[in-house]
Amino acid sequence: MTKGQGFGFGLGKMKELTEAFKKAQQVQEGAKRLQEELEQMEIEGQAGGGLVKVVLSGNQEPRSVTITAEALSEGAEVLSDLVTAAMQDAYSKSTATMRERMEELTGGLSLPGL
Repeated sequence: MTKGQGFGFGLGKMKELTEAFKKAQQVQEGAKRLQEELEQMEIEGQAGGGLVKVVLSGNQEPRSVTITAEALSEGAEVLSDLVTAAMQDAYSKSTATMRERMEELTGGLSLPGL
């Protein structure tokens, strides 16, 4: 190793590394805020034109299920299908919301796995 070269990091590389750490810290702080926001969100899914409604938090925590009297009169098998469809609808909306918010948070960063 020649004198003055260190480990191959020039000042430019150190600046890039410092900026990367700052961005990572901002993303981490933003992710914490986002998690808190997702916990407070209520995302509704429904089936049968509103016969069954399911509410999940933004991070897929079940909050409530509403079943109309009309849905009850459809019988157990149809009711099961309606509840499942409403759950899938709420889950799809919740994951799409989470994905969009994460993309906003990490916009402009090329992070592996996201």
